[in-house]
Amino acid sequence: MKRFGDGARLALLLASVASAPFALCAPAMAQDNSNAATSTDDGDQIVVTARRTEERLQDVPASVTAFSQDRLDQIGATDTTGLQGAVPNLNIVQGRGSSNATNIYIRGVGQPDALQTFDPAVGFYVDGVYYSRIRGTQLELLDISQVEVLRGPQGTLWGKNTVGGALNIVTRRPGQDFRAEAQVTGGSYDLMSGRLSVSGPLSNNFAVGATLFGISRDGYVTNPVTGEHYNDRHAWGARAQAAWDVNPNLSVDFSADYQQENNAMTMGQATSRISGFNGGTLYNPPTPLPEFNFEAVATPGLPNSSDLIHQGEAVRVSYHASPEWTINSITAHRSLHYNDYIDIDATQYQVGDVFVGVDQAQVSQELQAIYQSNALTLVTGLFYMREHVTSHQEAYANDLVNGYFGLTSFTRTIDDDLVTESKAAYANGTYALTPQWNLSLGARYTGEDKTYDRSTSTFYSNHAFNSTFPFAVDHGWTNWSFLASTDYRFSDNILAYARFSQGFMSGGFNGRANNAGEEAPYDPETVDSYEIGFKTQWLNNRLIANLSIFDNNFSNFQARVSGTVIDPITSLPTPTLSVLNAGELDIKGAELELAYNPFEALRLDAQIGYLDASYGSFADARFTSFGGSRAFQEPAFSPQWTTRFGAQYTWRLPMGSLVLAGDANYRSRMALAVDNTAVNSNVQLPGMFQDAYWLFNANVTWNINDHYSLAVQGRNLGDEVYRTDAQEFSSVGGIRTAYYGAPETVNVVLTARY
Repeated sequence: MKRFGDGARLALLLASVASAPFALCAPAMAQDNSNAATSTDDGDQIVVTARRTEERLQDVPASVTAFSQDRLDQIGATDTTGLQGAVPNLNIVQGRGSSNATNIYIRGVGQPDALQTFDPAVGFYVDGVYYSRIRGTQLELLDISQVEVLRGPQGTLWGKNTVGGALNIVTRRPGQDFRAEAQVTGGSYDLMSGRLSVSGPLSNNFAVGATLFGISRDGYVTNPVTGEHYNDRHAWGARAQAAWDVNPNLSVDFSADYQQENNAMTMGQATSRISGFNGGTLYNPPTPLPEFNFEAVATPGLPNSSDLIHQGEAVRVSYHASPEWTINSITAHRSLHYNDYIDIDATQYQVGDVFVGVDQAQVSQELQAIYQSNALTLVTGLFYMREHVTSHQEAYANDLVNGYFGLTSFTRTIDDDLVTESKAAYANGTYALTPQWNLSLGARYTGEDKTYDRSTSTFYSNHAFNSTFPFAVDHGWTNWSFLASTDYRFSDNILAYARFSQGFMSGGFNGRANNAGEEAPYDPETVDSYEIGFKTQWLNNRLIANLSIFDNNFSNFQARVSGTVIDPITSLPTPTLSVLNAGELDIKGAELELAYNPFEALRLDAQIGYLDASYGSFADARFTSFGGSRAFQEPAFSPQWTTRFGAQYTWRLPMGSLVLAGDANYRSRMALAVDNTAVNSNVQLPGMFQDAYWLFNANVTWNINDHYSLAVQGRNLGDEVYRTDAQEFSSVGGIRTAYYGAPETVNVVLTARY
């Protein structure tokens, strides 16, 4: 298989960006320089756009965590998953079974399944452009102005599928100052990566920029028989930007990006007995389940491949119509193409071996009118998005049917086509009742229409059992989401707020509907959220302490569940993979963020999150022993505690400075799948859970001078073996597969800045 990443190839790629400053790259388009987080870690100075206008972070009456590029470098966050642990109640890891999907959960709500028909519950934005799939969101954080993590529903302003929250990446806008940064990294598992960014003026009102990255890393998981690697990464991408200040009142920003990946499969560990339709055991894991040793055996004959191409273009126009009014337009196009081979059962048997090929394209347009005066800030807008997704899928399960009714082979093909149109209008206003007391009100109307065509064909060795199941459905949903918030500033350093907000996640169609009765649409998921918070600064602003307490009540919670029925014609057991509105999900919790500089050389920080998640109701008729309810189950990705403690100390040297940093991350026990007990049982399946664990990271950086630095970074220094995700398809031979985080790694990073 062709692989990108040797040293010569990296050098060639970096040289090409230096000679072609308009090369394309990864996220989308940048905002104003005024949106940038400062280069210090002083949260008092960071300016964010969480409410679609520029505000000092400590003035935002909501739960927001922001990271400047310097802060991202300090915590070692080279891509979006590097934020894991740095934000209370955030779970952001590589998604199950795919190398470039991102499983993002905020306050116990998210969407781990990358299937193209499932919408994410956390909105992902780059420079205001919405990314509608969780595939392609594992972006390199390069030449970033800031990353903002907005916790809790953001229904009135960010709107599209933000019942859990939103993650907003703001890239750095090219300006009138020349900037250049180059970085080369080498490390564990033959890691080799290069990153380059260049920007500067072409005239006194026109500036351009370009970024480029390339990465090659061997897989964490190895086939002990063949030596073949899995869970690797081989990717490159580029972004080009242009910023044109036409006149003092009008600016236009252009961007284009491109990312390509050519990885091996992502392999996990089978955690339960796998059997065929005839009842015979194909695989039986030892009891207790042995610790994962980063070895796996893939299905013979399944190509070891996972390819992706992700690209987009965007234009932002900003016009200051008067001192009070600003008109913004954000126009964007994105496309995503990937071909995945996935060994869902994670054994040498052909039970859950699949191919998924997807083509996705989306166009979006947002218009904003923003009014700002001394007493009133008003953000109004219109939003439109059209998304078109087609896919071809194949499933191979010869070992699943072998010996049942004399069958020897099973192949299923699926072709589907989904079109989504989303339209919204919103308004959000903040009025200063007094110089200390503000009142905010917001509303958003959303209308979504989806059309879905699907055809499933099943082929057995006995052709008499062959069948085709086509269907076509369409449906539309509407929603009003509201916000009411008040905040009071007791002093320059103490802000208190109370907030009620709502969120809406669209309904949809089951992308795994292979049998009659499974094609019915499921309803939207909504949330009512109540939150109080305090943002405070103490000790001459050397200590920042922010606290929030919340209660989120979800209705029509969307859950994918599995089961089995007997086909009335063939008498064959037929797996069902349904999406249903489970009922109510209640999540209460609290978050504390601390940053303390006792003196200039030392920084201490902590992020502590607490969750109490439970189902208010979860109807499932199969659980007859429990009155048709499975509300006793533990909601997925809702650990009771997430904590991080970090420290950084800087020594001044005759030549530059030496910075030593480290952190300890704790995550308590959590479920990794919605189906985490057997049907009609309250006994938890150990393979679908991760016990409490600690991770330890450290790095040392020598800032040689203003231009050069050398760093050694260590991640998971205790070499902890821990699960990050799990896949449950128990109706298909009993498949339950767990996926694991990266083992201990040590990297060396050389950076040059001008």
